Amino acid sequence: MDSALQEAPLKLGRLRLLLALDALLMEGSVSRAAERLGMSTPAMSRLLGQIREAYGNPIFIRSSRRLIPTPFAESLRLRLRALAAEAEALFQPELAASDAMSMDAAIGPGTPVVDSAPLAARRSILLEGEPLPDVFARKLTILGRAEDERKRLAKHIATLGAGIGQSRPLTMDEAEDAFSIILKGAADPVQIGALLSVMNFRGETAAELAGFVQAARAHIGAADPNSSPVALDWPAYIFPKSRKMPWFLQAALLVAAAGYKVLLHGNDSGGSTRGTLVSAASALGIPICTSPATASDAIAEHGIAYLPVAAMSSQLHRLLSLYGMFETRSPVNSVMPLLNPMSAPASMMGVVRPAYRDLHRDAGMLLGYGELTILGARRDAAEATPFRLSTLLRLIDGKAEDILVPAEPEPRAYPLTGMTSLEYGQAVWAGTVRDDHAAAIIIETVAIALLTSSGKAGPVEDYRATARELWEGRRRVAKEKARKRAAS
Repeated sequence: MDSALQEAPLKLGRLRLLLALDALLMEGSVSRAAERLGMSTPAMSRLLGQIREAYGNPIFIRSSRRLIPTPFAESLRLRLRALAAEAEALFQPELAASDAMSMDAAIGPGTPVVDSAPLAARRSILLEGEPLPDVFARKLTILGRAEDERKRLAKHIATLGAGIGQSRPLTMDEAEDAFSIILKGAADPVQIGALLSVMNFRGETAAELAGFVQAARAHIGAADPNSSPVALDWPAYIFPKSRKMPWFLQAALLVAAAGYKVLLHGNDSGGSTRGTLVSAASALGIPICTSPATASDAIAEHGIAYLPVAAMSSQLHRLLSLYGMFETRSPVNSVMPLLNPMSAPASMMGVVRPAYRDLHRDAGMLLGYGELTILGARRDAAEATPFRLSTLLRLIDGKAEDILVPAEPEPRAYPLTGMTSLEYGQAVWAGTVRDDHAAAIIIETVAIALLTSSGKAGPVEDYRATARELWEGRRRVAKEKARKRAAS
């Protein structure tokens, strides 16, 4: 048999996979993509498995809302949409031509966002008056050329929220532009709410998150990576309703005592947690800084500092405070763990939502971060959970690695007896109260931080002995800090 005839079914099968992938990218759901293409959900699931096998990429990360595309899948989106739209146009040449002509007369000449219209596989019958994809593409192009920043931001909102068949996620550059406009204070408040709400409802992509981070780092004047005064970046953006003790602060102190300069940066200015993180850090002798410059000085002298987000940017601080108005997180909350304001070579963060852990690592790769560890934490700070099976998502020299960490036996937790939580934390640090439960959390967190700072692959077990020694010798650390405070 002729080889061309043998290859024909394979090529037709690949075309089917491309159309299925386009539908999945549009719908963010296996069942809805199956409905769009008129097939069963199990059949679409099988096609998704074949797509993953063909590309050697997971293609989607499942979240509570929808399938979140990987950066690789996002890179295919516009080409797939153009292919699907062109296929549709081939079956409706007269309709496509007449609508394109009326569009040109209505809005004038312009270069489309893509050569072919950005539309997925769609119903063959158009609703009366429904704009063709060319119309939408040219409209966005005209808005994108606007000098007025609010009009440009409107274009980004329209790109995200124009509806099924006409919307798509932002590229990294588009997301950076949109968030830059917001951080400059040039956006209308309604636009800010619209952009964040639409993006949050759909779920951020890694490219969007990376673009937001780029804009935020430029906004705060992030340090030059080649002259960073910090070895380890440790974000701590506490959920407003959190009631947990911040044991990670004691872990950070021990990592600094081991010779690694640590920057803690974060926010706890919402709800009942207002000021608790600052109070706890101050009680342990961690310098609280009012600007990046004073943080650099404190790190040089003490090896550690805490920098509130309000000291870096009042605009970022206000955006984080929108939680009280939305009663839900926004993409800004996802940005902060990746901010790395002093461009430390290594960063360790805690991410609560499971699907967002891969998302943050993918965004870190797009940002060019070399050493990164993401913990499946119960709070928005890097704090170990040693009593349950967990996976550390890492970047080592920019390459992804997962480390499975077995659970340890859980010792009894000690209740607060006649003390406030702040007093109890100080007592555990001073050794006047023994809490094996807290000690295990601190030791495991220190071990993970040492692993992250080392920039090496390997198990956490290699660093536990050192972490335990640091914990047992913490009184010496406390005395040294007290001596420095008295001398100053």
